[in-house]
Amino acid sequence: MDQAPSFTPQIRLPNTPVLIADHRGAAMLTTDGELVTLDKSQAIRQAKTSPPILCHAKATARYLQTNDFPAFDLLELFAFVRPAQFAVPTPRGLASVFGLPRPDTPEEAAETLLTIAHSLLSELLTAETRVYTLAWGMAQAGWSWGPSVLNVLEHNKPKRQPNSALEGFKVWNHLLEWEEGAPEPPPGHLNVNVTEVTERLIKLLGDNSEERPQQTEYAIGTAAAFVAAEKVGTPKIVIAEAGTGAGKTLGYIAPASVWAEKNEGPVWISTFTRNLQRQLESELDRLYPDPVEKSIRAVVRKGRENYLCLLNLEESIGQGSANQKSGSQNAELITLGLVARWVQESKDGDMVGGDFPAWLSDLMGRRRTINLTDTRGECVYAACSHYRKCFIEKSLRRARRARLVIANHALVLIQSILEVDDLYRPTRYVFDEGHHLFDAADSAFSAHLTGVETSELRRWIIGAEGRSNSRARGLQSRIKDLISDDDDAMAALSHTIAATRILPNQGWQERIANDNPHGPAEKFLALTRQQVYARDKNANGLYDIETAAHPPVDYLVIAAKELANSLGEILRPIKNLVQILKNKLNDETDDLDTSTHHRIEAISKSLDRRCIGQVTGWQNMLENLANETPKEFVDFMSVERHQGREYDVGLHRHFIDPAKPFAENILNRSHGALITSATLRDNTSWDFATARTGLNYIPEPPSQTTVPSPFDYTKQTRVFVVSDIDKNNLDQLAFAYRELMVASGGGALGLFTSVFRLRQVHQRLVQRSEMDKLMLLAQHVDPLDTGTLVDIFRAERNACLLGTDAVRDGIDVPGRALRLIIYDRVPWPRPTILHKARKNYFESEESDLKYDDALTRLKLKQAFGRLIRRIDDYGIFIMLDRAMPSRLKSAFPEGVEIQRLGLAEIVKEVKNFLIQS
Repeated sequence: MDQAPSFTPQIRLPNTPVLIADHRGAAMLTTDGELVTLDKSQAIRQAKTSPPILCHAKATARYLQTNDFPAFDLLELFAFVRPAQFAVPTPRGLASVFGLPRPDTPEEAAETLLTIAHSLLSELLTAETRVYTLAWGMAQAGWSWGPSVLNVLEHNKPKRQPNSALEGFKVWNHLLEWEEGAPEPPPGHLNVNVTEVTERLIKLLGDNSEERPQQTEYAIGTAAAFVAAEKVGTPKIVIAEAGTGAGKTLGYIAPASVWAEKNEGPVWISTFTRNLQRQLESELDRLYPDPVEKSIRAVVRKGRENYLCLLNLEESIGQGSANQKSGSQNAELITLGLVARWVQESKDGDMVGGDFPAWLSDLMGRRRTINLTDTRGECVYAACSHYRKCFIEKSLRRARRARLVIANHALVLIQSILEVDDLYRPTRYVFDEGHHLFDAADSAFSAHLTGVETSELRRWIIGAEGRSNSRARGLQSRIKDLISDDDDAMAALSHTIAATRILPNQGWQERIANDNPHGPAEKFLALTRQQVYARDKNANGLYDIETAAHPPVDYLVIAAKELANSLGEILRPIKNLVQILKNKLNDETDDLDTSTHHRIEAISKSLDRRCIGQVTGWQNMLENLANETPKEFVDFMSVERHQGREYDVGLHRHFIDPAKPFAENILNRSHGALITSATLRDNTSWDFATARTGLNYIPEPPSQTTVPSPFDYTKQTRVFVVSDIDKNNLDQLAFAYRELMVASGGGALGLFTSVFRLRQVHQRLVQRSEMDKLMLLAQHVDPLDTGTLVDIFRAERNACLLGTDAVRDGIDVPGRALRLIIYDRVPWPRPTILHKARKNYFESEESDLKYDDALTRLKLKQAFGRLIRRIDDYGIFIMLDRAMPSRLKSAFPEGVEIQRLGLAEIVKEVKNFLIQS
C-alpha cells in the first residue's frame, strides 16, 4: 500500500486506526497508512489502546471473542447521515450503497471504510440547522463521532446556541399532524372480468417482460375471489397453489387492484413474514409509479407494537438526561439521538420491518430502540400530547382510505376478535403464505393462564409499582382525566386496582420455585408447577416440560376455585367501568369532541380484550379443572425454560382446530377471500390444505387453482440423502456440514431442527481452519436479528448461514448466494400434548391421512422451495438423516431423483454439479 486515501481538508476524520475483524482474521490500518495483520489478542490490545474506526462494533467484538470496547462505529455515522436508508451492515454492504468497488481484502475493506466516512461527513455540508442542534446534543452526551460531525456542520449552526442539550432531540415538534376525514362509503359489488385482469397484469409486468402463461392462468383463476356475494355468510373463496417462479404476487395484485378501483373499496393483502410485506410494497411501485399516489392508494398496516411511540421517546429522553454524569458518555442518549434522527426522515415510524435499520437495534440494544414501540398496549390516545402526530394514528387513518392494505396474519386475526362490527372492517382478503394460517390462528385464539401473562396484566392495570426507571403507565394514569368527575367510575377504578393485587408481582418465579407463593394466583401456579415436575419424565433437563391438565394434583382444584373467585373480584369493577364509559359515549355524544370519543372507544375495547375477555377465559379454564375440558379444546400445563432457566409456568388452552374460529371470525364474515401459497397441497390432494385453512367450515366449497412452477427442477437441482452419517453424533454432523460447505465454496444454508444442535455444530465449525475462508453466520449465535443475517448472506454471495424455522420461512435469496441447503435431520413435528390431540383429531376426520407425514412433507417442500428462485438458478438439497423414509419423496418436485450416497461421494457431486452450473 502506497498511502492512505487523501480527502477534502475541511473534513476531519478521527485520527485513529481502522480495524477489520471477520472470519478471515484481524487487520489494522494505522494512521500512517500501514496495514498490520494481528492475532485476536493483539487486535484487542490495540483496539482498547486507541478506539478504532470499524463497521459493527458488537459483531467485531464477537469475532475477537472479547467484551464491547469504545470505537468509531461507521454504522452509527451512517444512521445519522442517512437515516431510514437500507444498508447491509458490512464493509461490502456499505460499499454497495456508495457505488464503491467490492472490497475483497482487509486492506481494501479498511480503505473503503475511510472513503465512506469521508463521504458521509461530506454529505453533512448541506444538512439543515436542526441536524446541527441534534448533533450538538449527542456530542454533549459523549458521542464519538460528535466532534467530526460538528466540525462539518459548523457553517450551518443556528444563530443562537441551543437552550439545552436536549433541544435537538425533540423531533416531534417538527412532525406534521394528521387530519380527520369523513368515513368512506361502503364499497361497490361489481365483478372483475377476464379482460380487465389480463390487461392489468400486462400493465404490471411492463412492455418488455417475458410471457408467463402460468401467471396469466393464476391471475384469472384467483379473480373468482372477487365475485359479488349472493347470500349472507356465503363468501366467494379461492384456494390457489402457485409453484415458485409462477409470478404469484403480481398474479393476485392484478384482480385485487381492479376490484379495489372499480368498487372504491379496500382489499387487505395479508402475509406471514415481513420479507413478503416488503416485497409486496416494492411490487406496488409498478401499479403506482407516482410516490404520492402510492402513499394514498397502498398502505402497509401493522399492529401498534411495530410503530415508535413518541411519548415513550420523550419519556426515555427525559430519563436518559437525568442519568447523565458529567464528563462520561451517555450511551442511552446517544442511541435516542440516532432514533430521533431517524424520526426526522422516517416514512411512517415503523421500527419493525419498516425503514428503521434492524442492525441499529442489534448494535445499540432493544431497550433503547425497538422497545420504544407500544409493546405493552398502554396508549393514552387523545390524552397524549403527541396524539395528533402519532405514527400509529396516521397509519390507521391512511389504511381507512387506501385501496390496497398490506397487513399480516396476526393483525388481521386480532382485529377480527376486537372489531366484529367495525365500520372499517374489510370485505375482501388475500392471504398469501396461506400455509401459515393454521399456526397464526392457533396463536391468536389460544389462552394462557401463566405467571408471565398474569403479572403482565397486573402491570398493565397498576403500573410500574415503584420502579423509577420503568415507563409503565397504569390504568389510572391513562383514564383518570376522563372519569375524575364521576364518583362511580373512580370507585370502580379504585376497586379494580385493589383487586388486581392478587396477581403475581416482581419475584414471583423465585417465590414459586422456593415453594413460598404469595396470594391465590401464585399458589395456583406453584401447584401447577408441582404437577408438571411430577409427571414429565424430562423434568431434570434443560428444555420446556409439560403435562396434561387432568387429573389435577391434590389441592389444585381448590386453588383453582380460589383463584377463579379472586378473578371475579377483578371482573366486577372492570365491567362496571366499561359500562360507565359506554354510557358516557351515549349520553354525551353531542358534547364529546372526535378525539375524546375515539379515546373512550379505544379504552373500552382494550378493557374488553385485555381484561374482560382474557380474565373470563381464565375463569373458564379454572372451572374446567374440576370436570372436563370442552371437546373442542386442549388444556395442558407447562414450565417454559430459556437456556435451562425457568421463566414461565402455567395452564394453556388451544383449539384442537384453530382453523374453525378463523373461518367463523374472518372468512364467513367476508364477501370473498383468496388463500394462496407455493406450498399448500400435500402430494396432489387439496384435503389437507382445505382442512388447515378453515375451508371445511364455509357454506360453499372453494374454487381451486393450481399453477405449476416454470422451473426445470430435474435440470436445476439435485437431492441427496447422506447414508453414512449418524445424525445424533454432533461431531459427525459438524464434519458433514464442513465438508459440504467447503465443497460448495459457500452459498450454503444449514437448517436445524433445534437451537441446541445449531449451536453445537457452529461451535465445532468455527474451530476448524477449513472454514476460515468462508463467512459463517448463525441465528441464535450472532448478535444480529434474523432479517439482517439474511441480508448479509444474500449480499456476500459466498457466505454460509445456519438457522432454524424462522430462517427457512423468511429467506428469499436468488442467484448463487444460495446454492446449497443442508438439513440436519428430518423435521418431524415435536410430539407435544397439543400435537398428539391434533393428530388424533385430523386422522379421525380423514382416514387416509398420516398427519405427521403430511406436516413433514410440507416443511421439506417449503425448505426446498428456497433453493431455486430464478430460471438460471442451480442448487442442491442435502438431508443428513439416513433414516428419511421414501414416503416423504413427494415433498420434492416430480422427476427429481433422491440419491442416497456416502458423504465423500456427495461432496464430489456437489463440486461437479455447482462447477458445471
